[in-house]
Amino acid sequence: MSECGAINENDMARYVRKALKEYFHDLDGEQPCCELYDMVMKCVEKPLLEIVLEQVGGNQTRASEMLGINRNTLRKKMLQHDID
Repeated sequence: MSECGAINENDMARYVRKALKEYFHDLDGEQPCCELYDMVMKCVEKPLLEIVLEQVGGNQTRASEMLGINRNTLRKKMLQHDID
């Protein structure tokens, strides 16, 4: 177990790696339709914010502290991802 919690950092990397390999497999040699970095960040960021907010009962101050970001940044990202 890592010092930050139950999911080992390597487990997260393994999940992302597996998803990206499947993505490229599904493309079957075609070029990606968008910039990969932005696509992955958008795919990861929304569920990250949702789960953290759920864990803290919607408390944005606690969520921003847990995430290590400013509360205003959290609110901006919530609006971007249409999270209540």
